[in-house]
Amino acid sequence: MKIAMIGAGYVGLVSGVCFSDFGHDVICVDRAEDKIAMLARGEIPIYEPGLEPLMARNIASGRLRFSTDIASAVDGADAVFIAVGTPSRRGDGHADLTYVMAAAADIARAITGYTVVVTKSTVPVGTARKVADVIRRTAPHAEFDVGSNPEFMREGNAIEDFMKPDRVVVGLESERARTVLGDVYRPLFLRDFPIVHTDLESAEMIKYAANAFLATKISFINEIAALCERVGADVKAVAKGIGLDGRIGNKFLHAGPGYGGSCFPKDTAALARIGQENGVPMRITETVMAVNDGIKRRMTDKVLELCDDTVNGKTIAVFGVTFKPNTDDMRAAPSLTIVPALVGGGATVRVVDPQGRREGEALLPGVAWMDDPYAAARDAHAVIFLTEWNAFRALDLARLAAAMATPRMADLRNIYDRADALAAGFTHYVAVGR
Repeated sequence: MKIAMIGAGYVGLVSGVCFSDFGHDVICVDRAEDKIAMLARGEIPIYEPGLEPLMARNIASGRLRFSTDIASAVDGADAVFIAVGTPSRRGDGHADLTYVMAAAADIARAITGYTVVVTKSTVPVGTARKVADVIRRTAPHAEFDVGSNPEFMREGNAIEDFMKPDRVVVGLESERARTVLGDVYRPLFLRDFPIVHTDLESAEMIKYAANAFLATKISFINEIAALCERVGADVKAVAKGIGLDGRIGNKFLHAGPGYGGSCFPKDTAALARIGQENGVPMRITETVMAVNDGIKRRMTDKVLELCDDTVNGKTIAVFGVTFKPNTDDMRAAPSLTIVPALVGGGATVRVVDPQGRREGEALLPGVAWMDDPYAAARDAHAVIFLTEWNAFRALDLARLAAAMATPRMADLRNIYDRADALAAGFTHYVAVGR
């Protein structure tokens, strides 16, 4: 199969590389010439474990190429995936479809034979039909079908999620298109991974509903954590106790400083907007968004309380600023709320993150970037754990405490045990929900 992937960002790049590893001939297209040149050299502009060697292998095989020329990529393609950005529109939170519709028009001008045009980007319900309208207006005689194939990849685990998915959702309206997408995903079908076939609107809704539900679980356990602190319960024990219920499950029940990333903030805002536009307010989702914002502010208050209500003139070491481990993504990360508050309060902030510096330098001005946690903690008045990178899970707490001016810890990911921290020499320890 010949596949064109329009958009070589996170979703498009990972999807294109994995499709090529399935044995398909894939061309990833992006207008950013510097990005395409980098990819053609085998270099990747994002951090995703395992992606670089997988990409190199498929470039070497000749199955994976990169281009800025959308016409040559679409010409003769069996399937064209739209994987461009859909950022939140400023002012109303709706997904901005500017890039999607521009891609649809470009595709229309390049179609030379029957093609299935598939939205891979996360888009509001009804977008696939709008894409079809754009193609028909631009190229009235084009032979095509549209489809919706939302992605469910977790940053830091994207390749595994693509290759061994919980399910693949495909929204289509014709048997001919179903045959084409069946061939595209044939390797997964042969390995008995579930392929869920739906109409276009249901496929688009599944993506939003899934992310809103997961965001709800995170905000729920964070609210429970706040209550645990007041009544003397341990949120980790509570999460384990409810997570063993098969109706609930144990995933996304880890209390922390709130959710961030490229999907949950954007998709909950978009779902709330879709509900408003259709006269069906998404009250739970709207509340989840408000709770998450409040959690981030509460974490800042925790740090201030740890530092006797002021950080002015104090040195704070922050361990982890990406929204989760195993990614360099800083979008909507809790650190973007907490760290500026510390800097604004007069603190000297030192940051250690295995991958966060590339994006973080522009997003977190006024901080010092360091590579060594122990060096960052030297003469510091507090350390804050914001991201649970493996590199931070087995630190020598006694060495860390001994290096500090005042050994105080805000463990906002519940990595360590209070008793262990105090035994190692920390005089103050705060966590989330414990």
